[in-house]
Parts: sequence; C-alpha cells; structure tokens
Amino acid sequence: MAPQERTPCCEQEDESQCTSIDNNLSNIDLSGSFVNKGYTNDSTDNLANTKNVNFNERTKNNPQEDSSKKATDFDDLLPYVGEFGLYQKILFLLMIPFAFFVAFVYFAQIFMTIVPEQHWCWVPELANLTVEQRRALAIPPKSDGPYSHDRCHMYVADWSKALAQGRTTPDDEWPIVTCTNGWEYNRSDVPYDTIASDLDWVCEKDNLPATAQAIFFCGAIVGGLVFGWIADKYGRIPALVGTNIMGFTAGVGTAFCSSFWSFSVCRFLVGLAFDNCFTMMYILVLEYVGPKWRTFVANMSIAIFFTLASCLLPWIALWADDWRKFALWTSAPFILALATPWLVPESARWLVSQGKIDKALTIMKKFERINKTKIPDKVISEFTESSLKTIKECEAESRTYSVLDLFRTPRLRKNAILLIVIWMAISLVFDGHVRNVGTLGLDIFLTFTIASATELPADTFLTAVLDRWGRRWLACGSMVISGIFSLLATAVPVGGPSASMAIMGRFAVNISYNIGLQYAAELLPTVVRAQGVALIHIMGYVASIIAPFVVYSANVYQELPLLILGVLGVLGGLLCLFLPETMDTEMPQTLQDGENFGKDQKFWDNPCFSRKTDEEENPERYIKRASLSTNQTEPTNFVRAMPSAISSRASIRGSVRASNRGSIRQREPSRIKEEV
Repeated sequence: MAPQERTPCCEQEDESQCTSIDNNLSNIDLSGSFVNKGYTNDSTDNLANTKNVNFNERTKNNPQEDSSKKATDFDDLLPYVGEFGLYQKILFLLMIPFAFFVAFVYFAQIFMTIVPEQHWCWVPELANLTVEQRRALAIPPKSDGPYSHDRCHMYVADWSKALAQGRTTPDDEWPIVTCTNGWEYNRSDVPYDTIASDLDWVCEKDNLPATAQAIFFCGAIVGGLVFGWIADKYGRIPALVGTNIMGFTAGVGTAFCSSFWSFSVCRFLVGLAFDNCFTMMYILVLEYVGPKWRTFVANMSIAIFFTLASCLLPWIALWADDWRKFALWTSAPFILALATPWLVPESARWLVSQGKIDKALTIMKKFERINKTKIPDKVISEFTESSLKTIKECEAESRTYSVLDLFRTPRLRKNAILLIVIWMAISLVFDGHVRNVGTLGLDIFLTFTIASATELPADTFLTAVLDRWGRRWLACGSMVISGIFSLLATAVPVGGPSASMAIMGRFAVNISYNIGLQYAAELLPTVVRAQGVALIHIMGYVASIIAPFVVYSANVYQELPLLILGVLGVLGGLLCLFLPETMDTEMPQTLQDGENFGKDQKFWDNPCFSRKTDEEENPERYIKRASLSTNQTEPTNFVRAMPSAISSRASIRGSVRASNRGSIRQREPSRIKEEV
C-alpha cells in the first residue's frame, strides 16, 4: 500500500546560506503547492528549553543577526503544545476509519469480480439431473490442464431423445459448440455471487475483470490530480471530505450496476478516491505530531490499521454472501467523513501559506486547551513575524522550474529515469502479488489474509534497519529476494509450497514499496522535488494499470504471472544499484546539486562497511537553529543531525499523493537567499 512523503527538514547549510525562505516555514511551498518537509526528526525540535531566547534583546545587541538567523517555523511550536499529547492521540485514533476506507477502496473490487475456478456450460434441458450427471453428459472432457472438463464448450444434441434413451455419456458424433445458455459454477471456492458470475465474465469475456481493474487505476490518476488541486486551492479538509464522499457515492452506485460499462464507470469514480481518502488525513495527523513521534505514527497507522482492514476484508465478503451487499457494506461507512470538519483541524501549514496566520494560531490554541499546555506569547510573536516575512519574500520571487529540468543534464537525467523505471517495477510487482492470490491453489480468502498480514512485519523490519543499512542495497536486496521467491513459486507444486513462496515474495516487495518514493524524495533536487516525485508516482499508477493483465496471463499459462513478477523483481532490484546512496547525505537543493549528487560514491560502497566519517566520530554534535541558540559566537562548522530509526515509508506516499500532485511550480531557495 496504500498508498507517502518523507522530505528531511534537517538540510544543513553553511552559515552564509541560512538566511531566508527555506529556513522560514520550511514546510511550505508558497508557490501554490504543499510540500511537507516535516516528517523526520530535527534534533532542535526536541529542545524546547533552548527556545526561550529573548528575540528582541538579541536583535538589539546584534542588528545583523536579524537577517541571518533561522526563523521560528511551525515545528518550533509543537514542543510547547506537546509532541504527542491527548489531542494528537485522538487524531491518531481518528486515522482508523480512513485507513479502513483506503483498504476497502483498493481491495474490494478483487472480491466483487472473482470468478469460481470450476464452471461449465449450463444446459437447461438437463436441469433435472445432478451436477455430475449434467457435466458427464453435456460437457466435453479434457485430459490436459488443471480441469477435467471444458469450461467454455458443450455438446449439442436432442437432449429429450438422449434422456429417453437413458444416456449418461456423450456420443462422439455430437458437435461441440460454445456455451449458448450461460454457465453454472462450483461454489466451493467462492461461495457467493459476484458480478463476474452474475454477468458470466468467463471464457471470451474473462478479460473484463482485469479491464475493470485497469479502469479503476485510470480513475486513481485523475483523482490524484483533481483532489491534489482541491487540497492546494481550498484546503486539506475539503479535499479529504470530497474524496471520501466520492468513494461513498460511487461505491454505493456500484451495488446497483447491471452491466460491464455501468460497473466500469462506478469503479472509475471510486478510483478517484484512491488513495487520497486516507493520505489527506495521514499528512494532517503527521503535521501535528512532534518529530520524535512521527516515525511511530506514520508506520503504525499503516502497519496496524491498514493491515487490520486488509485482513478483515475477505471475511466481510464471505459474511455479506453477495457482491451487492458487500459493495454497500464497504462503501456506506465513507459517509462518516462528513463529520471530519468538526473533528479534525485544517492544515496549519496550508493556512499559513494562504496568509491565514490567525486561523492557524486558533488551531494551536485548541491544542493548548486539550493538551493543557501553553505556547509563550514571545514564540507566537516570532512565528507570526517570520511567517509574514516568508510570504512577502515568496510573493517577490518569480523564478519557476519544470519537471523537464530533471532531464537536461546527464547524471540527473539518468537518476530520474532510473527512479521512474524502478518505481514502475515496484508498483507492478506489488500490485501483481496482491491480485495473484487466486492462482496459488489455496483458499483465496485465507491466502489473501496471510499475504496482507505481511505488511506488519515488513514495516517493523524496515523501521529497524532502513537508517542503518541504507536505501540502495536494501531496495536492491528486497526486490531481488522478491523476484527469487516469485520464481521459486513456479518451480514447486501448486498449493501450499507455491503459496508460501509467493507470500514471501509479497513480504519482500512490501519492503521495496516502502523504500521507493522515499528514495525519490531524497534524491531529487528541492526545486523540482514535488513535481518529480509526483511524476514518478503517476508512472507507478500507469504500471498498476498493467498489473491486472499480468495476473490475467494465468489463463494462458498458469505460472506466467509469477514468472513475470519474478523477472521484473530481479531486474528492478539490480537497477537500484545504479542509484547513489542517500542515507546520511545532504539532500540536493539546486539542479547543480542534483547533478553532482553521489559523484564521490563508488559502485560497491555500502553504509554497513564504510569508513568512519567525522560525523560518525562526533555523533553528539548537532546544528542549532540560530534563533534558538543563546550563544552568538558558536562556530559555523556543523555535523548534520543524526537520523531517527526511520521516517516512515508511508509518509512519502501520503504527502506526495495528497499534496504534491497539484504542484506546477517550485521556487529555488538559493535564489531567494541571494536576493535577501
């Protein structure tokens, strides 16, 4: 999954560069698109005791410091209201329904369009016979393949005469034709009616479930653009409510569909809600949680809430016992999103970016009241002053950048193309594993539950190792391991052995998926990061459109889906080795930074075996914000802040999908600094 951005906020620069916009409200792109850079720990954010500095006195004693200090930004307010107080805990729990919503949107269609493996032509003239007698008399037998009978053809005969003669086996002279009266199904593996069985999407129509799923992902691309624009223009809460109401309306409408095209239209509209129905809420909650708690909130909301919803979904389908009821039951809860404006605060960062500083401070007052804390008036004054200054500076800035700038220089172009190809491979392999559970030879409901449960250990493992082992080799290893297990699944007997191998492949690709967009957010230059990550994410959706047809290829050759997923996993993993490592490095700011990034790295470099640097030998040294330091004569040399365990794979997907897709402009911080 679900379907989120991590953009480290601790981008260290020399003292001469720490003068302007990227230090003032560094989490806001005032050009019109939200770029949340607050999803990693900033060591200075936890030092509330350093913030009671007499701002006016320091400015009076050192007038030049007013123009060179780092201004108070939104994260500087969080230690005063509590980084994970009562209100934040309430918001964390309010993520539960939205995590369920995105799981329902993403996976429900699988259980609406699943087709029982055993089906054959329906012959109404033989309705009085038992199933075995009908099949023995009217259906041609097959000696090859996984089925003992033909699923798409039948004999043609005078059935009244045949019954009068007491025949129980067919005459070899009877002609064979395609089914003319529909199909009947063995309900042992799928014990309820689905739209695919109701409308007979089998044989020459067996591609329709895959086509409907591809249409769903087309809707997801459009929805990302539309609701991303709404979020930037009107706020995160209107976008969150709108996307969930869209999911409610189209989901309920799905239950009343009676044709492929009506079903496809409804699923396209449901696709508009994927995955913004969760990630808008996701980034809102992360915004109000202190840096040291963002890792926990970001990972656990996915690992617990989303995983729980995914594991429950197949059993809800069995309980509903009808695809129409299932569609209603998984769509009706979306109406609860109407209560969001009364329960969830608007994004304070977005309000500030729109010049609505008073409304942002009103929200912080609510945090003070519920958490029983207090922000000093001096800190609020500094925050207001720096916010107004930032708005004025950005209004004066006119330089714009395009995503095409990523492709103008050779190294940056290579990295951008690799990121696109790798993310497409990861998206295709991940979605392929999600939808391929029906071909593994076991109960699809149990297999889907076990495969979905791998999200929890994958998140936990990644939390422990990502900032120790790095991105490059971990992404490569997890993708290659996923590919190997997928290939092994084709070499063992169908059933328990193949399902076990495929589930291990799903576990490994979960890790790759979690790394993917974080890698992009750390590697692309700041001035085009939002647009670049949005492009990569959209290309991942394009790859997901193909995934249902990869699974459909099992109708041609049963092992073909896993062979394709295995080869893509190995190739995608090996391509990761051609990217530079981003762990413990400064994120590139300008296009030139992006072009030069990683030039000093060698192919076999590995963070686990690298020589110690000055940073590693002096881990206790942290850069301090000038506005928070009481020592005006501090040395200007620095060591970047130590990373937290992980700043969530999910935070990359959420912030990118919800906030950055609407971005059409990025401003260059370095140019603003020069003008200031």
